[in-house]
Amino acid sequence: MKVIKVSGALFIVLGLSGAFSFFTTTILRAQTNAPRVYVASITGVIDPFVEGYVERVINNAREENASAIVFTLNTPGGALAETRKIVERFFDSPVPIIVYVSPSGARAGSAGVFITYAGHLAAMAPGTNIGAASPVAMTGEFTGTMQTKVTNDAAALIRSIATQRGRSVEWGEDAVRNAVAITDQEAFEKGAINFIARDVQDVLNQAHGKVVKIRGTDVTLNTANASVRQVEMNFFEQFFHLLLDPNIALILLNIGTIALIAEVYNPGAVLPAIVGIICLTLAAVALFGLPTNWAAVILIVAGIGMMVLDLKVTGFALTVGGVIAFLLGAFFLFRPLTPPEPTMPDVSVSPWVIGALTIFTASFFVFVLGAVVRTRNVPVLMSMNTYVGASGIAKTALNPQGTVLVKSEEWSAIARNAPVQEGETVRVVAVDGLTLHVEKIG
Repeated sequence: MKVIKVSGALFIVLGLSGAFSFFTTTILRAQTNAPRVYVASITGVIDPFVEGYVERVINNAREENASAIVFTLNTPGGALAETRKIVERFFDSPVPIIVYVSPSGARAGSAGVFITYAGHLAAMAPGTNIGAASPVAMTGEFTGTMQTKVTNDAAALIRSIATQRGRSVEWGEDAVRNAVAITDQEAFEKGAINFIARDVQDVLNQAHGKVVKIRGTDVTLNTANASVRQVEMNFFEQFFHLLLDPNIALILLNIGTIALIAEVYNPGAVLPAIVGIICLTLAAVALFGLPTNWAAVILIVAGIGMMVLDLKVTGFALTVGGVIAFLLGAFFLFRPLTPPEPTMPDVSVSPWVIGALTIFTASFFVFVLGAVVRTRNVPVLMSMNTYVGASGIAKTALNPQGTVLVKSEEWSAIARNAPVQEGETVRVVAVDGLTLHVEKIG
């Protein structure tokens, strides 16, 4: 009878365990099959770090079998090489990509046009704009063969993207050739985007059920009621992306150069050398990632060099020349003489930053480093009382004036018990300025 009771209890436990396992598996399967959407933000200038971030987001979304990726976009443009790579990654992505120009007031300028067009779906928030992808020279209009080559290359790229994604080829080419920019409503009417959405949730609702081609295969988007995973840039991506700012690049170049000069004038300090090397290394990263005019970099360094040389001469002519060279170099630092890439925005340093750095640099050399140099040019008078009572050797005959060697240094001396022959031992009895008064010993 007891065996029957134990068996019955065991049967109940096993039954409850099976039911629990069944429901748990069902819930997990439902969660696994629930649509998941990745949301990432592309902001600022398109650079190698943004491109790496986009690649990471796509790879993670693929590994987790996400239903779609939404890239919110707000950019003035960026490097053509990185723009092409992003376009290539969009075309090669196994996960549907939706490009959403947002928030209100945002823009998809220059490179942003190519990126928006490359998405499987494209949307814009109310109050945004897109366009102005024409390769306009930063120092004015450029003409001739170079302009034709740059423009035709960009136009061919936008036509290819538009054809692949079924967007307006005519407007895309117009944006490249004529720098046309349009509003969200105009973009929708011209077929540059698929729809206008208030927010990301609205994007997902409108995208649900739409059919896109993924590697030549029709895929129906399942984004309604999807769980959203926000993917931000990691620390290093954010740091180096922030670094590619024209103002920061000039500041780092300036501080790095001044720090190394300070180390030269104060050897062994170490800290200025460390700061200088770090700043110049970071400045190089920024300059190579921006449309840098390297002639302007030389002009900036030459300007600082003239200020340094002026410390060695009388007057301020070299300092004035250095200030002028520094101002011109800073102004033309990101205005290359050759046509810029069609995806690159107009990059320049703030006039306020240029003015502040010019005043700081000139003041540093004139007042700070100048004072150090002037101090070093003044003979250092040690406490001469330490020489009284010290013994030395007559380097020349003292009758009564001559030269003596005291504490391994040669001094002008006057012998009180002259004459003193060369080589005889003397003792200092008094000091008058830079002249020692000595007497013969023995």
